[in-house]
Amino acid sequence: MAVRSSLVRGYGAGPALSGAGRATGGSDAGDALTAMVRGLLPSLTPAAARIASLIVEDPAQVARSTISELSALAGTSESSIVRTARALGFAGYPELRLALAASAARQGPPTTLSAGITPQDSAAEVIAKLVHTEAQAVRETATQLDPEQLGGAVTAVCGGGQLHIAGVGASGLVAQDLQQKLARIGRPCHAHGDSQSALTSAVLLEEGDVFLAVSHSGETRDVLEPLRRARGLGATTVVITNHPLSRAARLADFVLVSAGRETMFRPGAMASRISQLVVVDCLFVCVAQRTYDTSSRALRITHQALEGDRRG
Repeated sequence: MAVRSSLVRGYGAGPALSGAGRATGGSDAGDALTAMVRGLLPSLTPAAARIASLIVEDPAQVARSTISELSALAGTSESSIVRTARALGFAGYPELRLALAASAARQGPPTTLSAGITPQDSAAEVIAKLVHTEAQAVRETATQLDPEQLGGAVTAVCGGGQLHIAGVGASGLVAQDLQQKLARIGRPCHAHGDSQSALTSAVLLEEGDVFLAVSHSGETRDVLEPLRRARGLGATTVVITNHPLSRAARLADFVLVSAGRETMFRPGAMASRISQLVVVDCLFVCVAQRTYDTSSRALRITHQALEGDRRG
């Protein structure tokens, strides 16, 4: 099964269930299908979103439901269910039910760790739930990150042009992390945490340059306009986002999808930070691999400089 290319530009090869998802293997891989549906939710029509929400919340229940039962549960028509199944890459609802049954089996029964944090939870329970949620987000990110898209982004970053990275709020911290990592291996780049800095840099780019935006929603105004300007001037555009159908993703040559889960105390952008950092690390390590001689020498020199500074 693959997500339809008509739905997700640059994401349509189906990384959720074809490439990266298999590489993680077994139940520890997280569930690629529900992670993919969660990422598409904000971009679906209201009727499709109601169906998708039921899939994310309880895939086992949807798998047990006939099309008539699901129609009543979601408050949608049966034809909307068929269209949603096809939009997700299935021939029809029966095929979606089979995939959801397998998804539910991989996830196993719900546990107390899967529940959200409550005001009554002890510190030990908060630790256990947070670690469980973050680990699940990391595993699901592995199922969503398309190796081909990552490879294209790596090629662009390894080019000799300017590289500008933009993100605001929590995503700005991720942008700074990538900038610092790349600087350590000798790849000059700039990180922008505000819209004016990002915009004034974007309008000076040209073909061969790269503009990389980090945005959980993919709808943040502060990165959309610089991204649009950079693309219009011929620069290669890369986006790290949870939502592969977002406006930012549609402006990107390469989309790197992360998978964060919102909770009561951790809204979307905060919840996605760990999974975005996983994407950043994958990008960084692949760039370091591709430029091994240069990057290994730079890492050695910078490490020696820091060691000397500590001794001094």
